[in-house]
Amino acid sequence: MDSRQLLKQTTLFSLLDEATLNEVLDELSVIEIRRGTDLFLENDAADALYVVVEGRIAIIKSFVDRKDSMVALIEPGDLFGEMGLFEDQLRSASSRAVENSTLIEVPYPPIRRALEARPTLLWSLISLLAQRLRSTDEALADAMFLDVTGRTAKRILEIAGDSDDFIIPLTQEELAGMIGASRERVNKTLATFVKSGFIEINDRHYTIVQRRKLEDISS
Repeated sequence: MDSRQLLKQTTLFSLLDEATLNEVLDELSVIEIRRGTDLFLENDAADALYVVVEGRIAIIKSFVDRKDSMVALIEPGDLFGEMGLFEDQLRSASSRAVENSTLIEVPYPPIRRALEARPTLLWSLISLLAQRLRSTDEALADAMFLDVTGRTAKRILEIAGDSDDFIIPLTQEELAGMIGASRERVNKTLATFVKSGFIEINDRHYTIVQRRKLEDISS
């Protein structure tokens, strides 16, 4: 899929007319980063947003105890890094490739010009931000009302999507950060799921055997 097709599938760029989209295409870059590489760090200057072409990107927050927590996993076709469009602030989180990844990098200036020319485009950004807020609210609710077992089951189902056979492209530490628990607690929970026959694990290849059980645990 070329850059034009991919951008037109995102909430923001799908509303651009051809002339404006061409302006954006003239200034974008396609970049590749290897697994484990940081794209940007928390408190870096923000000057571009990104769309994932291939691979996955983790959004990571650092806390005072120096433990990192993965707050989002960005999949192919998803857009991220848009917050800097609205305010002249530093990056609020870090981003790291959890797989070898290809990204489209779009600098802010052509997007700002498009927004100034067509203010109605702001609604697409508002929709995107609303989705982010809903995800944050859900994560907070999970932290308050689900224990580690429930959060682990929920994250497995989220990563799996509609497939019962899938790869989790995360280290044990990264998966624990996404769940919001220690690696030891998450490993014990996964071992319990395997022993109970809910899932099978072979390295990073997971198979869901009893999806309904995981759904019950995560609700």
